Amino acid sequence: MRAVAILLVVAAHAKIPGVAGGYIGVDMFFVLSGYLITGLLVHEAQSSGHIRILDFYARRLRRLLPALLLMIMCTGLAAAVLLSPLEQIDQVATMRSAVFWFSNLHFAFANLNYFAAGTNTNLFLHTWSLGVEEQFYLVWPVLLMLLLGSFRWQGAVCNLRRLQIGMLATVAVCFGLSQMLMATQPIWAFYLMPSRAWQFALGALTLLWSVQNRDQLRSDAGGIGRLVAPAGWAGIALILATAAYINEQTVYPGLWALVPSVGAALVLVAGSSPNPTSITRILSVRPMQGIGRVSYSWYLWHWPVLILGGAAFQMNALGQQMALAGISLILAVIAHWAIELPLRRNPLLISRPGLTLMAATVLMIGAFAANIGWRSFALTGSVRPDQQRYQAISGDRPVIYAMGCDEFWQSDKVQICPFGNAAAAHTAIIIGDSYVAQWFPAIAAAYHQPDWRVLVLTKSSCPMIDQPFYYVTIRAIYTVCDRWRDAALTQLGSLHPDVVFMGESWNYGASFTESQWISGTQRVLDRIVPIANNVFIIRPTAGLPFDGPGCLARRDWQPAFLPTPKDCSGPATSQRNTEIYRWLTQAANPYPNVRVLDLNALICPNDRCSAERDGQVIFRDTGHVTATYMATLGDALAARVAQP
Repeated sequence: MRAVAILLVVAAHAKIPGVAGGYIGVDMFFVLSGYLITGLLVHEAQSSGHIRILDFYARRLRRLLPALLLMIMCTGLAAAVLLSPLEQIDQVATMRSAVFWFSNLHFAFANLNYFAAGTNTNLFLHTWSLGVEEQFYLVWPVLLMLLLGSFRWQGAVCNLRRLQIGMLATVAVCFGLSQMLMATQPIWAFYLMPSRAWQFALGALTLLWSVQNRDQLRSDAGGIGRLVAPAGWAGIALILATAAYINEQTVYPGLWALVPSVGAALVLVAGSSPNPTSITRILSVRPMQGIGRVSYSWYLWHWPVLILGGAAFQMNALGQQMALAGISLILAVIAHWAIELPLRRNPLLISRPGLTLMAATVLMIGAFAANIGWRSFALTGSVRPDQQRYQAISGDRPVIYAMGCDEFWQSDKVQICPFGNAAAAHTAIIIGDSYVAQWFPAIAAAYHQPDWRVLVLTKSSCPMIDQPFYYVTIRAIYTVCDRWRDAALTQLGSLHPDVVFMGESWNYGASFTESQWISGTQRVLDRIVPIANNVFIIRPTAGLPFDGPGCLARRDWQPAFLPTPKDCSGPATSQRNTEIYRWLTQAANPYPNVRVLDLNALICPNDRCSAERDGQVIFRDTGHVTATYMATLGDALAARVAQP
């Protein structure tokens, strides 16, 4: 089961086709943990009459902490060489939270900033699930003792029936909490332990049911015994079908989390039978057992290896990703045999749990000190002139953001930013997301005339497509965008625009089908066309498959012997961008005063996008163009607009 879970997680993160939903492997780990840990604690309570909580914590620390700290320290050292100082600074805080097992809280309560580095490039993002597990381990033995009645003041009994009822209540309450948070704070529902505790409790219920029905499971002549093998196959089918069907656009955890969790519970039921079944025979073959044994270490190493390999060497092809996944497996095997097993089996640490706790405390304090040293190193490097240049580039945005015109996802209030003569006879309006807002310097330069004013209405990550969509950054349907778009279009009617520039990024490709993109755009045009003389849809700007300033900063930072790309460039065309251009053209065709402007050649000449050209930095991240460069395109844009 651990092998299935980790293979799914690694496959999803390596972007292997067909398993985009492989992140459900984490849900499987949660159910597995509930099953295994509850089994160990219940067995201890039954055999000795109580649970030695100190021993339990010591076992968990020996099992988890050394391998975690080894990964953290090695990742930090590699990042100090491979990433630029500015990128390193973004990683420092998360490393610190990972050391103390609360990175899930870090990500849950992070103040999202649209232009900040995304969590998907954070080297320690995957440790959020370890934070959830460790917080589970902190409270679970105490909760079990309470429910079992194992404390002396309760009579030191072992009431499995009461424990079962308590676990049922935990599933109900915590699943209900998860659903409530999905409607109000979906990021909390994803990252916080209480909203995930129902999965641990489901694993516990599976264990308790298996213990209760041990005799019936032993017989395959009839009844429950005959259903064990079909249940196992049904569980695997649920897991694999979910991994194949869902993706990053799926509302998760929500109700969808039930499917792989129940699937994992069904496979555990099959594995609980003393009689081997077809599914347990397959899962028990030596390669699967080998992968399962190193699953924890592989989970630790796969993510930073994928991120560092991709970011430092621009490795994005499938074969390269699979090679990086293979390298991470080799590192995991080495760490498992050299660090994880020896410390877990160390007789001195086993016999003296207090010593384990003291050693763990010293190690975490040492890692914290190393974190402070890393931060100081990164800050020192960031003041180098070449690195300072790229830090400034990341803030080279249109002035509208400093004016508070765009409040990202937090508010649906329409903020209209006016530029030019308020009494001007003519009005040009920019409406859309940040990828059309980036054209403001060029549009402002083109219409910098006494009889023109420019009004800006933008909402980051809010496309001009009248169609709800799931926004993975906030892990929810972006209803704020829908409300803002409707209100903005309503206000547009009172502004009497002569010209409207609208558009969005091509990154919504996975959010909308072809028909949704076309029909959703036309519903927006139906509201704009009657009130505007001319409407220009700006084709989604081509971009880079990596962060532009980050690539340039790494190029100047990394040692000369590393094969760092020197030109920091990529192809200007992609299948998705081309498809969206065609869809936008189809959407505009029925309207005589609507035209799609293809301005990509102004940014990426000769079908090639470069982070820097002729000494000028073009991109301030993966796809947004610097305001400085955009300001030079005013005449070119005016000429394109004037063409029939």
